[in-house]
Amino acid sequence: MSKVTFNNKNNEFFTSLKNAVDEYFEKTGQKKTGDWRLFSKTFILVGLAVASYSLLIFINKDLGTVGAIFLAAFLGLILSGIGFSVMHDANHGSYCTHDKINDLLGLSANAMGASAYFWKQKHNVIHHTYTNIDGMDDDIAKSPIIRQCESQKWVPAHRFQHIYINFVYCLTSLFWLFIMDFTKYFTRKIYTTTAWKLTLRNHIIFWATKILYIAFYAVIPIMIWGWPAWLVGFLVMHAALGISLSIVFQLAHVVECTEFEYAPLDKDKHIESAWAEHQLKTTANFAMNNSAINWFVGGLNFQVEHHLFPKISHIHYPAISKIVMEKCKEFNMPYHYNKTFLQAIASHYRFMKYLGKRPALPQTHLQAA
Repeated sequence: MSKVTFNNKNNEFFTSLKNAVDEYFEKTGQKKTGDWRLFSKTFILVGLAVASYSLLIFINKDLGTVGAIFLAAFLGLILSGIGFSVMHDANHGSYCTHDKINDLLGLSANAMGASAYFWKQKHNVIHHTYTNIDGMDDDIAKSPIIRQCESQKWVPAHRFQHIYINFVYCLTSLFWLFIMDFTKYFTRKIYTTTAWKLTLRNHIIFWATKILYIAFYAVIPIMIWGWPAWLVGFLVMHAALGISLSIVFQLAHVVECTEFEYAPLDKDKHIESAWAEHQLKTTANFAMNNSAINWFVGGLNFQVEHHLFPKISHIHYPAISKIVMEKCKEFNMPYHYNKTFLQAIASHYRFMKYLGKRPALPQTHLQAA
């Protein structure tokens, strides 16, 4: 595995920015973790998820086919909202000041079929350190199914990827549940990085939560609905969950304005930018003035702020974004964003269509460059 280093000798920008953000919290008297806004959102989202599941199980005969399908899709969307707002902050340690509560709520990832243990290393460490670095960042490691940057191998099917990615995105959470977590567990690797060593407690939580997931989302519903109806509802729920999770995270890094790096596996890679500048180059915001989107996606429309300050709860991102923008302007740093959600969607699909074209140069030249 290659080793990637950043040129952090001149870190004046991030030092100045960090001081300004710290000053903001000192002046306002707020904690950097969540407050009533996040806690109330948790109760709303978890309540909606429990209500939706309960209706599907206990009121099944009165829902009808269309009603049941709609409710299954709604449950998938609510689960993604829990992932954005609760799981994400908790696993970053920014939900509250109590580590045990953060760890407990972080297990909401397991309730969605994933693994909080592997997600913490995959997302918190690998993705946040090596953002958009091909060969390191697992979030852009979907080749050859889809091509997310120019250094990745092109295949003829990529000419249509801007069309079929919707189907791929719908399958994302199913891949987590049945393939990706087990691959990480048995190979002890996350893409090209050696996974953390699992303790006995980690093993127990991994298997116990997988079994509980199958019990709650397969065994019990099959007993109520039967195989065919359960399968339709299960696939609909995961399609809604998968595409909402995928789209939100893609809009942050795989759009026209963001940059990518390539880390060859057989040698080290030195990036001349400082780590903070690299985050600015590889990350984009969207719909910053849309409070409804901001509420549902857990502030992940402010990915620039999140990547610079992952330990700060997302409820503070709209406020500190003004500080970040001012500092970027002061130090002549990039600050990428799409004004609306639809503009960000369009940028992502245009970029995927562009990457689907046959490269003008041999790919060995692209990677060497």
